[in-house]
Amino acid sequence: MDWLNSLLFGEGIAHTILIYSFVIFTGVLLGKIKFWGISLGTTFVLFMGILVGHLGYTVNHEVLDFLKDFGLILFIYSIGLQVGPGFFSSFKKGGMMLNLLAAGIVLLGVTVAVSFYFILDGRVQMPMIVGIMSGAITNTPGLGAAQEALRQAHDAGQITEIPQIALGYAVAYPLGVVGIITTIILIRFIFRINLDNEAKELETEDESSMVKPERFTLQLTNQAISGKTLHQVKNMISRKFIISRMMSDGKYLIPQSETILKQGDILLFISAALDVEPITAFIGEPAEMDWKASEKHLVSRRIVITHSKINGKTLGSLRLRSIYGVNITRVNRSGIDLLGTTNLVLQVGDRVMVVGELEDINKVEKLLGNTLKRLNEPPIITIFVGIFLGILFGSIPFFVPGIPMPVKLGLAGGPLIIAILIGRFGYKLKLITYTTQSANLMLREVGISLFLASVGLASGGKFVETVFTGQGLLWVGIGFIITVLPLLIIGIIGRKFAKLNYFTLIGLLAGSTTDPPALAYSSSISSNDQPAVAYSTVYPLTMFLRVIMAQLIILAFI
Repeated sequence: MDWLNSLLFGEGIAHTILIYSFVIFTGVLLGKIKFWGISLGTTFVLFMGILVGHLGYTVNHEVLDFLKDFGLILFIYSIGLQVGPGFFSSFKKGGMMLNLLAAGIVLLGVTVAVSFYFILDGRVQMPMIVGIMSGAITNTPGLGAAQEALRQAHDAGQITEIPQIALGYAVAYPLGVVGIITTIILIRFIFRINLDNEAKELETEDESSMVKPERFTLQLTNQAISGKTLHQVKNMISRKFIISRMMSDGKYLIPQSETILKQGDILLFISAALDVEPITAFIGEPAEMDWKASEKHLVSRRIVITHSKINGKTLGSLRLRSIYGVNITRVNRSGIDLLGTTNLVLQVGDRVMVVGELEDINKVEKLLGNTLKRLNEPPIITIFVGIFLGILFGSIPFFVPGIPMPVKLGLAGGPLIIAILIGRFGYKLKLITYTTQSANLMLREVGISLFLASVGLASGGKFVETVFTGQGLLWVGIGFIITVLPLLIIGIIGRKFAKLNYFTLIGLLAGSTTDPPALAYSSSISSNDQPAVAYSTVYPLTMFLRVIMAQLIILAFI
Protein backbone atom coordinates (compact mmCIF):
# COMPACT_ATOMS: atom_id res chain seq x y z
CA MET A 1 0.00 0.00 0.00
CA ASP A 2 3.03 2.27 -0.25
CA TRP A 3 1.73 3.59 -3.57
CA LEU A 4 -1.51 4.78 -1.95
CA ASN A 5 0.30 6.41 0.95
CA SER A 6 2.62 8.17 -1.51
CA LEU A 7 -0.34 9.30 -3.62
CA LEU A 8 -2.26 10.73 -0.65
CA PHE A 9 0.59 12.26 1.34
CA GLY A 10 3.36 12.75 -1.22
CA GLU A 11 4.31 15.86 -3.19
CA GLY A 12 4.24 14.67 -6.80
CA ILE A 13 2.11 15.86 -9.69
CA ALA A 14 -0.37 13.00 -9.25
CA HIS A 15 -0.81 13.91 -5.56
CA THR A 16 -1.45 17.59 -6.42
CA ILE A 17 -4.00 16.80 -9.13
CA LEU A 18 -5.72 14.25 -6.89
CA ILE A 19 -6.12 16.72 -4.00
CA TYR A 20 -7.33 19.53 -6.24
CA SER A 21 -9.79 17.28 -8.07
CA PHE A 22 -11.26 16.00 -4.80
CA VAL A 23 -11.58 19.49 -3.30
CA ILE A 24 -13.19 20.96 -6.41
CA PHE A 25 -15.68 18.21 -7.29
CA THR A 26 -16.85 17.74 -3.68
CA GLY A 27 -17.03 21.51 -3.17
CA VAL A 28 -19.11 22.07 -6.30
CA LEU A 29 -21.34 19.12 -5.44
CA LEU A 30 -22.00 20.30 -1.88
CA GLY A 31 -22.44 23.86 -3.13
CA LYS A 32 -25.59 22.80 -4.93
CA ILE A 33 -27.31 22.00 -1.62
CA LYS A 34 -29.74 24.75 -0.62
CA PHE A 35 -30.12 26.06 2.92
CA TRP A 36 -33.40 27.95 3.32
CA GLY A 37 -33.54 28.30 -0.45
CA ILE A 38 -29.96 29.61 -0.76
CA SER A 39 -26.94 27.74 -2.12
CA LEU A 40 -23.30 28.85 -1.95
CA GLY A 41 -22.42 27.42 -5.37
CA THR A 42 -18.74 27.29 -6.32
CA THR A 43 -17.78 29.16 -3.13
CA PHE A 44 -18.18 25.88 -1.22
CA VAL A 45 -14.90 24.82 -2.87
CA LEU A 46 -13.20 27.20 -0.44
CA PHE A 47 -14.70 25.44 2.56
CA MET A 48 -13.76 22.02 1.21
CA GLY A 49 -10.22 23.27 0.69
CA ILE A 50 -10.12 24.49 4.30
CA LEU A 51 -11.40 21.12 5.54
CA VAL A 52 -8.87 19.11 3.51
CA GLY A 53 -6.07 21.47 4.57
CA HIS A 54 -7.12 21.13 8.20
CA LEU A 55 -6.93 17.33 7.91
CA GLY A 56 -3.26 17.68 6.99
CA TYR A 57 -3.30 17.18 3.22
CA THR A 58 -0.84 19.63 1.70
CA VAL A 59 0.35 20.67 -1.73
CA ASN A 60 3.74 21.99 -2.78
CA HIS A 61 3.79 25.70 -1.90
CA GLU A 62 5.10 26.89 -5.28
CA VAL A 63 2.58 24.79 -7.21
CA LEU A 64 -0.22 26.05 -4.97
CA ASP A 65 0.75 29.70 -5.58
CA PHE A 66 0.95 29.13 -9.33
CA LEU A 67 -2.49 27.49 -9.55
CA LYS A 68 -4.01 30.16 -7.30
CA ASP A 69 -2.69 33.04 -9.40
CA PHE A 70 -3.42 31.38 -12.74
CA GLY A 71 -6.94 30.54 -11.63
CA LEU A 72 -7.48 34.14 -10.51
CA ILE A 73 -6.28 35.46 -13.88
CA LEU A 74 -8.62 33.14 -15.82
CA PHE A 75 -11.56 34.11 -13.62
CA ILE A 76 -10.92 37.87 -13.71
CA TYR A 77 -10.16 37.93 -17.42
CA SER A 78 -13.28 35.98 -18.43
CA ILE A 79 -15.43 38.34 -16.33
CA GLY A 80 -13.85 41.39 -17.94
CA LEU A 81 -14.30 39.96 -21.43
CA GLN A 82 -17.99 39.34 -20.72
CA VAL A 83 -18.84 42.72 -19.19
CA GLY A 84 -16.60 44.74 -21.52
CA PRO A 85 -19.14 45.35 -24.33
CA GLY A 86 -21.66 46.82 -21.86
CA PHE A 87 -19.24 48.55 -19.47
CA PHE A 88 -19.29 52.03 -21.00
CA SER A 89 -22.88 51.93 -22.24
CA SER A 90 -24.01 51.12 -18.67
CA PHE A 91 -23.38 54.77 -17.75
CA LYS A 92 -25.94 56.09 -20.21
CA LYS A 93 -29.35 57.45 -19.24
CA GLY A 94 -30.88 55.70 -16.21
CA GLY A 95 -27.76 53.60 -15.83
CA MET A 96 -25.86 56.62 -14.51
CA MET A 97 -28.09 56.89 -11.45
CA LEU A 98 -27.88 53.15 -10.76
CA ASN A 99 -24.09 53.17 -11.07
CA LEU A 100 -23.77 56.18 -8.77
CA LEU A 101 -25.82 54.38 -6.12
CA ALA A 102 -23.78 51.20 -6.58
CA ALA A 103 -20.54 53.19 -6.23
CA GLY A 104 -22.02 54.67 -3.05
CA ILE A 105 -22.50 51.18 -1.65
CA VAL A 106 -18.89 50.28 -2.45
CA LEU A 107 -17.49 53.44 -0.86
CA LEU A 108 -19.72 53.15 2.21
CA GLY A 109 -18.56 49.57 2.68
CA VAL A 110 -14.94 50.71 2.52
CA THR A 111 -15.69 53.50 5.00
CA VAL A 112 -17.31 51.08 7.47
CA ALA A 113 -14.40 48.64 7.13
CA VAL A 114 -11.77 51.34 7.73
CA SER A 115 -13.81 52.72 10.65
CA PHE A 116 -13.70 49.32 12.35
CA TYR A 117 -9.91 49.36 12.12
CA PHE A 118 -9.76 52.59 14.13
CA ILE A 119 -12.67 51.76 16.48
CA LEU A 120 -11.00 48.49 17.49
CA ASP A 121 -7.67 50.30 17.79
CA GLY A 122 -5.83 47.78 15.64
CA ARG A 123 -7.14 44.63 17.42
CA VAL A 124 -7.98 43.36 13.94
CA GLN A 125 -5.29 44.16 11.39
CA MET A 126 -6.30 45.98 8.21
CA PRO A 127 -5.43 43.07 5.84
CA MET A 128 -7.77 40.81 7.81
CA ILE A 129 -10.51 43.47 7.74
CA VAL A 130 -10.16 43.58 3.94
CA GLY A 131 -10.52 39.79 3.87
CA ILE A 132 -13.63 40.07 6.07
CA MET A 133 -15.00 42.83 3.83
CA SER A 134 -14.49 40.68 0.70
CA GLY A 135 -16.39 37.83 2.34
CA ALA A 136 -19.11 40.15 3.66
CA ILE A 137 -19.85 41.39 0.16
CA THR A 138 -19.27 37.93 -1.38
CA ASN A 139 -16.65 39.32 -3.75
CA THR A 140 -13.95 36.74 -4.50
CA PRO A 141 -12.01 38.92 -6.99
CA GLY A 142 -11.61 41.49 -4.22
CA LEU A 143 -10.04 38.81 -2.04
CA GLY A 144 -7.69 37.87 -4.86
CA ALA A 145 -6.75 41.51 -5.45
CA ALA A 146 -6.01 42.00 -1.75
CA GLN A 147 -3.84 38.89 -1.65
CA GLU A 148 -1.99 40.11 -4.73
CA ALA A 149 -1.36 43.48 -3.03
CA LEU A 150 -0.04 41.69 0.07
CA ARG A 151 2.30 39.62 -2.09
CA GLN A 152 3.60 42.81 -3.73
CA ALA A 153 4.21 44.35 -0.30
CA HIS A 154 5.99 41.18 0.85
CA ASP A 155 8.22 41.13 -2.23
CA ALA A 156 9.07 44.82 -1.64
CA GLY A 157 10.04 44.11 1.98
CA GLN A 158 7.14 46.10 3.45
CA ILE A 159 5.88 43.09 5.43
CA THR A 160 7.69 39.99 6.66
CA GLU A 161 4.75 37.56 6.45
CA ILE A 162 1.63 37.40 4.28
CA PRO A 163 -1.49 37.27 6.49
CA GLN A 164 -4.03 34.49 5.82
CA ILE A 165 -6.87 36.89 5.04
CA ALA A 166 -8.85 34.06 3.42
CA LEU A 167 -9.78 33.04 6.97
CA GLY A 168 -11.69 36.29 7.43
CA TYR A 169 -13.28 35.85 4.00
CA ALA A 170 -14.44 32.32 4.81
CA VAL A 171 -15.90 33.35 8.19
CA ALA A 172 -17.79 36.35 6.82
CA TYR A 173 -19.06 34.86 3.55
CA PRO A 174 -22.05 32.75 4.72
CA LEU A 175 -23.58 35.53 6.80
CA GLY A 176 -22.77 37.95 3.98
CA VAL A 177 -25.11 36.06 1.65
CA VAL A 178 -27.80 36.03 4.34
CA GLY A 179 -27.24 39.71 5.11
CA ILE A 180 -27.78 40.82 1.53
CA ILE A 181 -31.07 38.96 1.24
CA THR A 182 -32.11 40.16 4.71
CA THR A 183 -31.57 43.76 3.59
CA ILE A 184 -33.74 43.19 0.52
CA ILE A 185 -36.52 41.91 2.79
CA LEU A 186 -36.04 44.76 5.31
CA ILE A 187 -36.45 47.43 2.63
CA ARG A 188 -39.64 45.78 1.47
CA PHE A 189 -40.90 45.83 5.07
CA ILE A 190 -39.79 49.42 5.82
CA PHE A 191 -41.56 50.87 2.80
CA ARG A 192 -44.50 48.41 2.95
CA ILE A 193 -43.99 47.45 -0.66
CA ASN A 194 -46.64 45.48 -2.52
CA LEU A 195 -44.98 43.36 -5.19
CA ASP A 196 -48.05 43.29 -7.43
CA ASN A 197 -48.28 47.08 -7.40
CA GLU A 198 -44.59 47.39 -8.20
CA ALA A 199 -44.99 45.04 -11.15
CA LYS A 200 -47.95 47.04 -12.47
CA GLU A 201 -46.04 50.31 -12.15
CA LEU A 202 -43.18 48.78 -14.08
CA GLU A 203 -45.51 47.65 -16.86
CA THR A 204 -47.17 51.07 -17.14
CA GLU A 205 -43.94 53.05 -17.30
CA ASP A 206 -43.47 55.10 -20.44
CA GLU A 207 -42.64 52.62 -23.20
CA SER A 208 -41.19 55.41 -25.26
CA SER A 209 -37.92 54.86 -23.42
CA MET A 210 -37.59 51.45 -25.00
CA VAL A 211 -35.08 51.16 -27.83
CA LYS A 212 -36.11 47.71 -28.96
CA PRO A 213 -36.80 47.75 -32.70
CA GLU A 214 -40.48 47.74 -33.58
CA ARG A 215 -42.18 46.76 -36.85
CA PHE A 216 -45.11 48.77 -38.20
CA THR A 217 -46.77 49.33 -41.58
CA LEU A 218 -47.64 52.75 -43.02
CA GLN A 219 -49.25 54.00 -46.22
CA LEU A 220 -47.61 57.07 -47.69
CA THR A 221 -50.20 59.85 -47.84
CA ASN A 222 -48.01 62.92 -47.35
CA GLN A 223 -47.95 64.69 -50.70
CA ALA A 224 -44.92 66.75 -49.64
CA ILE A 225 -42.62 63.72 -49.80
CA SER A 226 -44.28 61.93 -52.72
CA GLY A 227 -41.81 61.76 -55.61
CA LYS A 228 -38.75 62.05 -53.37
CA THR A 229 -36.10 59.36 -52.96
CA LEU A 230 -35.73 57.34 -49.79
CA HIS A 231 -32.39 59.06 -49.17
CA GLN A 232 -34.06 62.49 -49.33
CA VAL A 233 -36.85 61.41 -47.00
CA LYS A 234 -34.34 60.14 -44.42
CA ASN A 235 -32.60 63.49 -44.48
CA MET A 236 -35.91 65.31 -44.01
CA ILE A 237 -36.93 63.38 -40.87
CA SER A 238 -34.47 63.35 -38.00
CA ARG A 239 -35.29 59.80 -36.92
CA LYS A 240 -33.50 56.51 -37.46
CA PHE A 241 -35.56 53.96 -39.35
CA ILE A 242 -35.31 51.19 -41.91
CA ILE A 243 -37.86 50.32 -44.58
CA SER A 244 -37.57 46.56 -44.70
CA ARG A 245 -39.76 46.11 -47.75
CA MET A 246 -42.49 47.95 -49.63
CA MET A 247 -45.36 47.46 -52.03
CA SER A 248 -45.57 49.86 -54.97
CA ASP A 249 -47.88 49.46 -57.94
CA GLY A 250 -48.78 45.97 -56.73
CA LYS A 251 -45.17 44.77 -56.58
CA TYR A 252 -43.02 43.87 -53.59
CA LEU A 253 -39.67 45.65 -53.51
CA ILE A 254 -36.56 46.07 -51.38
CA PRO A 255 -36.17 49.87 -51.33
CA GLN A 256 -32.76 51.34 -52.21
CA SER A 257 -31.46 54.80 -51.33
CA GLU A 258 -32.49 56.07 -54.77
CA THR A 259 -35.92 54.39 -54.75
CA ILE A 260 -38.62 57.02 -55.39
CA LEU A 261 -41.50 56.92 -52.90
CA LYS A 262 -44.95 57.65 -54.25
CA GLN A 263 -48.27 58.42 -52.67
CA GLY A 264 -50.12 55.19 -51.91
CA ASP A 265 -46.99 53.09 -51.39
CA ILE A 266 -47.25 50.72 -48.46
CA LEU A 267 -44.07 50.55 -46.40
CA LEU A 268 -42.88 48.17 -43.65
CA PHE A 269 -40.88 50.24 -41.15
CA ILE A 270 -38.53 49.15 -38.39
CA SER A 271 -37.48 51.73 -35.81
CA ALA A 272 -37.15 52.34 -32.11
CA ALA A 273 -40.49 52.43 -30.29
CA LEU A 274 -40.14 56.10 -29.37
CA ASP A 275 -39.84 57.00 -33.08
CA VAL A 276 -43.01 55.25 -34.24
CA GLU A 277 -45.36 58.18 -33.61
CA PRO A 278 -43.29 60.96 -35.27
CA ILE A 279 -42.51 58.74 -38.29
CA THR A 280 -46.20 57.93 -38.67
CA ALA A 281 -47.14 61.62 -38.49
CA PHE A 282 -44.56 62.45 -41.17
CA ILE A 283 -45.20 59.59 -43.62
CA GLY A 284 -48.93 59.01 -43.58
CA GLU A 285 -51.21 56.68 -41.71
CA PRO A 286 -51.15 53.10 -40.31
CA ALA A 287 -52.13 50.41 -42.77
CA GLU A 288 -53.15 46.77 -42.55
CA MET A 289 -50.92 44.55 -44.61
CA ASP A 290 -50.21 40.81 -44.61
CA TRP A 291 -46.53 40.71 -45.48
CA LYS A 292 -46.50 36.91 -45.58
CA ALA A 293 -47.52 37.13 -49.20
CA SER A 294 -44.25 38.93 -49.92
CA GLU A 295 -42.32 35.82 -48.86
CA LYS A 296 -43.08 34.31 -52.27
CA HIS A 297 -40.85 37.02 -53.72
CA LEU A 298 -38.72 38.12 -50.76
CA VAL A 299 -37.10 36.03 -48.04
CA SER A 300 -36.02 37.00 -44.52
CA ARG A 301 -33.27 34.98 -42.87
CA ARG A 302 -31.07 35.15 -39.77
CA ILE A 303 -27.39 35.01 -40.69
CA VAL A 304 -24.62 34.70 -38.12
CA ILE A 305 -21.45 36.71 -38.74
CA THR A 306 -18.53 34.29 -38.50
CA HIS A 307 -16.01 35.74 -40.98
CA SER A 308 -13.30 37.60 -39.06
CA LYS A 309 -12.90 40.14 -41.88
CA ILE A 310 -16.36 41.54 -41.06
CA ASN A 311 -15.38 42.12 -37.42
CA GLY A 312 -15.28 45.86 -36.64
CA LYS A 313 -16.80 47.04 -39.93
CA THR A 314 -19.86 49.27 -39.98
CA LEU A 315 -23.02 48.01 -41.60
CA GLY A 316 -23.00 50.89 -44.10
CA SER A 317 -19.45 50.13 -45.26
CA LEU A 318 -20.56 46.70 -46.55
CA ARG A 319 -22.98 48.38 -49.02
CA LEU A 320 -25.27 45.33 -48.94
CA ARG A 321 -28.26 47.27 -50.20
CA SER A 322 -26.60 48.72 -53.27
CA ILE A 323 -24.45 45.69 -54.19
CA TYR A 324 -26.79 42.81 -53.31
CA GLY A 325 -30.17 44.50 -53.10
CA VAL A 326 -30.90 43.30 -49.56
CA ASN A 327 -31.74 45.00 -46.28
CA ILE A 328 -30.38 44.23 -42.82
CA THR A 329 -33.18 45.31 -40.55
CA ARG A 330 -32.05 44.09 -37.09
CA VAL A 331 -28.90 42.83 -35.46
CA ASN A 332 -29.15 40.53 -32.45
CA ARG A 333 -26.18 40.76 -30.10
CA SER A 334 -26.09 38.84 -26.81
CA GLY A 335 -29.86 38.42 -26.92
CA ILE A 336 -30.57 42.13 -27.58
CA ASP A 337 -32.05 43.38 -30.86
CA LEU A 338 -30.33 46.45 -32.33
CA LEU A 339 -31.61 48.57 -35.20
CA GLY A 340 -29.61 47.91 -38.36
CA THR A 341 -28.38 51.48 -38.91
CA THR A 342 -25.53 52.26 -41.30
CA ASN A 343 -23.12 53.29 -38.50
CA LEU A 344 -23.65 50.13 -36.43
CA VAL A 345 -20.33 48.34 -35.87
CA LEU A 346 -20.62 44.61 -36.54
CA GLN A 347 -18.89 41.92 -34.48
CA VAL A 348 -18.32 38.21 -34.93
CA GLY A 349 -21.25 36.39 -33.32
CA ASP A 350 -23.86 38.99 -34.32
CA ARG A 351 -27.04 37.54 -35.82
CA VAL A 352 -28.37 39.77 -38.58
CA MET A 353 -31.86 39.69 -40.07
CA VAL A 354 -31.47 39.95 -43.86
CA VAL A 355 -34.42 40.62 -46.19
CA GLY A 356 -34.20 40.19 -49.94
CA GLU A 357 -34.48 37.71 -52.78
CA LEU A 358 -33.22 34.19 -52.06
CA GLU A 359 -30.38 34.31 -54.55
CA ASP A 360 -29.09 37.62 -53.13
CA ILE A 361 -29.36 36.38 -49.56
CA ASN A 362 -27.26 33.33 -50.43
CA LYS A 363 -24.53 35.68 -51.70
CA VAL A 364 -24.68 37.73 -48.48
CA GLU A 365 -24.52 34.53 -46.47
CA LYS A 366 -21.19 33.64 -48.11
CA LEU A 367 -19.91 37.14 -47.37
CA LEU A 368 -20.86 37.13 -43.67
CA GLY A 369 -19.98 33.51 -42.98
CA ASN A 370 -22.91 31.83 -41.22
CA THR A 371 -20.59 28.94 -40.31
CA LEU A 372 -21.72 28.12 -36.80
CA LYS A 373 -18.83 25.72 -36.31
CA ARG A 374 -16.45 28.69 -36.26
CA LEU A 375 -18.25 30.17 -33.26
CA ASN A 376 -17.55 27.00 -31.31
CA GLU A 377 -13.83 27.60 -31.68
CA PRO A 378 -12.64 29.65 -28.68
CA PRO A 379 -10.64 32.82 -29.48
CA ILE A 380 -7.42 31.48 -27.95
CA ILE A 381 -5.33 34.28 -29.48
CA THR A 382 -7.53 36.97 -27.94
CA ILE A 383 -7.53 35.28 -24.54
CA PHE A 384 -3.76 34.98 -24.25
CA VAL A 385 -3.00 38.31 -25.92
CA GLY A 386 -5.27 39.86 -23.31
CA ILE A 387 -3.67 37.98 -20.43
CA PHE A 388 -0.21 38.94 -21.72
CA LEU A 389 -1.12 42.63 -21.95
CA GLY A 390 -3.02 42.47 -18.65
CA ILE A 391 0.01 41.17 -16.75
CA LEU A 392 2.24 43.81 -18.36
CA PHE A 393 -0.24 46.56 -17.51
CA GLY A 394 -0.75 45.21 -14.00
CA SER A 395 3.02 45.34 -13.40
CA ILE A 396 3.35 49.08 -14.14
CA PRO A 397 3.96 51.01 -10.88
CA PHE A 398 1.75 54.05 -10.19
CA PHE A 399 2.69 56.57 -7.52
CA VAL A 400 -0.30 57.67 -5.45
CA PRO A 401 0.06 60.49 -2.88
CA GLY A 402 -0.19 59.19 0.69
CA ILE A 403 0.78 55.61 -0.18
CA PRO A 404 4.39 54.75 0.78
CA MET A 405 5.03 52.34 -2.09
CA PRO A 406 4.08 52.35 -5.78
CA VAL A 407 0.64 50.91 -6.53
CA LYS A 408 0.38 48.13 -9.10
CA LEU A 409 -2.87 46.76 -10.43
CA GLY A 410 -1.27 43.32 -10.26
CA LEU A 411 -2.61 39.99 -11.48
CA ALA A 412 -6.19 40.96 -10.65
CA GLY A 413 -6.60 44.58 -11.73
CA GLY A 414 -4.40 44.48 -14.84
CA PRO A 415 -6.15 41.62 -16.66
CA LEU A 416 -9.56 42.97 -15.59
CA ILE A 417 -9.00 46.40 -17.17
CA ILE A 418 -7.41 44.98 -20.33
CA ALA A 419 -10.24 42.43 -20.69
CA ILE A 420 -12.86 45.19 -20.39
CA LEU A 421 -11.07 47.27 -23.03
CA ILE A 422 -10.64 44.29 -25.38
CA GLY A 423 -14.26 43.24 -24.87
CA ARG A 424 -15.36 46.74 -25.90
CA PHE A 425 -12.76 47.82 -28.48
CA GLY A 426 -11.04 44.58 -29.51
CA TYR A 427 -12.70 44.57 -32.91
CA LYS A 428 -10.66 47.68 -33.81
CA LEU A 429 -7.53 45.55 -33.45
CA LYS A 430 -9.19 42.77 -35.47
CA LEU A 431 -9.39 40.61 -32.35
CA ILE A 432 -12.28 38.15 -32.12
CA THR A 433 -13.84 38.78 -28.72
CA TYR A 434 -16.89 36.56 -29.14
CA THR A 435 -17.13 33.47 -26.97
CA THR A 436 -20.18 31.35 -26.40
CA GLN A 437 -21.74 31.74 -22.98
CA SER A 438 -20.89 28.16 -22.12
CA ALA A 439 -17.23 28.67 -23.07
CA ASN A 440 -16.99 31.83 -20.97
CA LEU A 441 -18.63 30.11 -17.99
CA MET A 442 -16.32 27.11 -18.33
CA LEU A 443 -13.23 29.33 -18.30
CA ARG A 444 -14.58 31.33 -15.38
CA GLU A 445 -15.62 28.34 -13.26
CA VAL A 446 -12.32 26.52 -13.81
CA GLY A 447 -10.44 29.65 -12.80
CA ILE A 448 -12.44 30.39 -9.66
CA SER A 449 -12.39 26.73 -8.61
CA LEU A 450 -8.58 26.60 -8.83
CA PHE A 451 -8.30 29.86 -6.93
CA LEU A 452 -10.71 28.91 -4.12
CA ALA A 453 -9.23 25.43 -3.74
CA SER A 454 -5.74 26.94 -3.45
CA VAL A 455 -6.84 29.54 -0.90
CA GLY A 456 -8.65 26.91 1.17
CA LEU A 457 -5.75 24.47 1.17
CA ALA A 458 -3.35 27.24 2.22
CA SER A 459 -5.64 28.43 5.04
CA GLY A 460 -6.96 25.11 6.35
CA GLY A 461 -4.16 24.43 8.82
CA LYS A 462 -4.92 27.56 10.88
CA PHE A 463 -8.68 27.84 10.37
CA VAL A 464 -10.04 26.03 13.45
CA GLU A 465 -7.45 27.54 15.78
CA THR A 466 -8.06 31.08 14.54
CA VAL A 467 -11.83 31.05 14.22
CA PHE A 468 -13.00 28.99 17.16
CA THR A 469 -10.34 29.91 19.72
CA GLY A 470 -9.54 33.41 18.45
CA GLN A 471 -11.51 36.34 17.05
CA GLY A 472 -13.94 34.40 14.90
CA LEU A 473 -17.15 35.78 16.41
CA LEU A 474 -15.79 39.33 16.23
CA TRP A 475 -15.05 38.82 12.54
CA VAL A 476 -18.60 37.57 11.95
CA GLY A 477 -20.03 40.70 13.59
CA ILE A 478 -17.77 43.03 11.62
CA GLY A 479 -18.68 41.29 8.38
CA PHE A 480 -22.42 41.43 9.00
CA ILE A 481 -22.33 45.20 9.64
CA ILE A 482 -20.16 45.78 6.55
CA THR A 483 -22.78 43.85 4.57
CA VAL A 484 -26.00 45.35 5.88
CA LEU A 485 -25.28 49.00 6.75
CA PRO A 486 -24.23 50.30 3.27
CA LEU A 487 -27.00 48.33 1.54
CA LEU A 488 -29.63 49.63 3.95
CA ILE A 489 -28.53 53.26 3.64
CA ILE A 490 -28.35 53.28 -0.16
CA GLY A 491 -31.50 51.15 -0.37
CA ILE A 492 -33.44 53.79 1.58
CA ILE A 493 -31.93 56.61 -0.51
CA GLY A 494 -32.73 54.75 -3.73
CA ARG A 495 -36.32 54.16 -2.75
CA LYS A 496 -37.17 57.39 -0.93
CA PHE A 497 -35.25 59.97 -2.96
CA ALA A 498 -34.39 58.33 -6.31
CA LYS A 499 -37.88 56.77 -6.46
CA LEU A 500 -36.57 53.50 -7.87
CA ASN A 501 -38.95 50.67 -8.54
CA TYR A 502 -38.46 47.91 -5.95
CA PHE A 503 -37.47 45.33 -8.56
CA THR A 504 -34.86 47.70 -9.98
CA LEU A 505 -33.63 48.50 -6.48
CA ILE A 506 -33.10 44.89 -5.39
CA GLY A 507 -31.27 44.15 -8.64
CA LEU A 508 -29.05 47.13 -7.85
CA LEU A 509 -28.36 45.81 -4.32
CA ALA A 510 -27.52 42.34 -5.63
CA GLY A 511 -25.29 43.75 -8.37
CA SER A 512 -23.43 46.10 -6.03
CA THR A 513 -22.33 43.04 -4.04
CA THR A 514 -21.81 40.91 -7.18
CA ASP A 515 -23.81 38.21 -5.41
CA PRO A 516 -25.53 35.56 -7.61
CA PRO A 517 -27.59 34.06 -4.71
CA ALA A 518 -29.08 37.51 -4.04
CA LEU A 519 -29.90 37.88 -7.73
CA ALA A 520 -31.51 34.43 -7.71
CA TYR A 521 -33.67 35.43 -4.74
CA SER A 522 -34.57 38.78 -6.35
CA SER A 523 -35.60 37.04 -9.57
CA SER A 524 -37.66 34.47 -7.66
CA ILE A 525 -39.91 37.15 -6.11
CA SER A 526 -40.35 39.17 -9.31
CA SER A 527 -42.50 38.46 -12.34
CA ASN A 528 -40.15 40.32 -14.70
CA ASP A 529 -36.47 40.54 -15.60
CA GLN A 530 -35.91 43.99 -14.08
CA PRO A 531 -33.68 42.71 -11.22
CA ALA A 532 -31.40 41.04 -13.78
CA VAL A 533 -31.30 44.20 -15.91
CA ALA A 534 -30.30 46.37 -12.93
CA TYR A 535 -27.79 43.74 -11.78
CA SER A 536 -26.07 43.66 -15.16
CA THR A 537 -26.10 47.48 -15.38
CA VAL A 538 -24.08 48.02 -12.19
CA TYR A 539 -22.07 44.79 -12.22
CA PRO A 540 -19.15 45.96 -14.43
CA LEU A 541 -18.40 49.15 -12.47
CA THR A 542 -18.95 47.43 -9.13
CA MET A 543 -16.58 44.59 -9.98
CA PHE A 544 -13.95 47.07 -11.10
CA LEU A 545 -14.27 49.19 -7.93
CA ARG A 546 -14.24 46.16 -5.63
CA VAL A 547 -10.98 44.89 -7.13
CA ILE A 548 -9.24 48.28 -7.12
CA MET A 549 -10.42 49.37 -3.65
CA ALA A 550 -9.29 46.12 -2.03
CA GLN A 551 -5.77 46.74 -3.31
CA LEU A 552 -5.71 50.42 -2.41
CA ILE A 553 -6.78 49.80 1.19
CA ILE A 554 -4.08 47.17 1.69
CA LEU A 555 -1.34 49.37 0.24
CA ALA A 556 -2.50 52.49 2.08
CA PHE A 557 -2.41 50.87 5.54
CA ILE A 558 0.75 48.78 5.32
